[in-house]
Amino acid sequence: MNASVIGVAMVALAITPLAVPSAAAASGAPVAAQWLTQPTPGIPRTPDGNPDLAAPAPRAPDGKPDLSGLWNKVSPKYSRNIAADLAPDDIQPWAQALVEQRREDLSRDYMNVKCVPLGPGYATSAESTGAEMMKIVQTPGLILILNPDLTYRQIFLDGRELESAPNPTWMGYSVGRWDEDTLVVESFGFNDRTWLDHDGHPHTEGLRMTERYRRRDFGNLELEVTLSDPGAYTRPWTMAVHAELAADTEMIEWVCNDSSHGVERWVGRASDERKREVQVAPEILAKYVGTYGEQPPFWRTNPRVVEITLENGRLVGDMDGRGKVPLIASSETGFSGLYGLGIEFIQGGSGGLFVKHVSGNYRFERK
Repeated sequence: MNASVIGVAMVALAITPLAVPSAAAASGAPVAAQWLTQPTPGIPRTPDGNPDLAAPAPRAPDGKPDLSGLWNKVSPKYSRNIAADLAPDDIQPWAQALVEQRREDLSRDYMNVKCVPLGPGYATSAESTGAEMMKIVQTPGLILILNPDLTYRQIFLDGRELESAPNPTWMGYSVGRWDEDTLVVESFGFNDRTWLDHDGHPHTEGLRMTERYRRRDFGNLELEVTLSDPGAYTRPWTMAVHAELAADTEMIEWVCNDSSHGVERWVGRASDERKREVQVAPEILAKYVGTYGEQPPFWRTNPRVVEITLENGRLVGDMDGRGKVPLIASSETGFSGLYGLGIEFIQGGSGGLFVKHVSGNYRFERK
């Protein structure tokens, strides 16, 4: 399924569990009219007609690698937690306190709720409605990156320098250059109203972002994102994001403020869930410890992995390395707290679990 369609269901869950539109209805147009199965012209194909994603990366007329195409980001680790690889001391105390407050407030001020751009978060976002796909349009002097939520970035390749004191904007300002076959993009001038991830990690207007794009073959794009913001973090850090070519399809437009959010029903605090927590015997919790792999049909192109550990008498979950989160028991088999998702452990046999979402229950088997 097109990732943009899936993303609509994700926002429906986050905003109001009382009304869950179907993917076709939420997108506002018949699926048949959206070119979801439109063959991409001029691409290499295998003998059976499928896109040959392992074919050599194409070159632009000027000899530079051609990054053009529709790309689906399949690395969701940093979309949820941009600081997954940081130590606690790497985050300034005021920034960590703000993250905790935003979690307690159930992310009411997240950008997709406010219907404002994600800003620097687009670079690392996956599984985020309006950001999971990007269309790159490349010319010799300018590269455009288009997103399903109608935002765009301009990356200037004409030799201009970033201004030292730009007027802050949602998307900042970007200049690029080629380092052999790698596109290096420097960005600056972001306003401080956006979050770096869904967990709520903030940034200041001193944030600088460096991206390195490399198309290793026809169907795979590797991206390294380095963030530097001394006002909020004690050191720069780099994250790896992988994108796969979305051939034979097109993006679906998703306009945030075109729907009724029902924010008035978004009440309570994150800590309220603990008031209904039940106690589960340690010997039962210990049975659930392990690594679980997603089974078909998958939520996205690549299967997810959930690691369950037992720490200080409580189950802790970590999906795809996004960071450990405590799970809250509602019964001996049911738990919540996995980045807004539920978990139900399967009794008997080799075990397993379901990750529960508004779009359905996704089965994981113990590895």
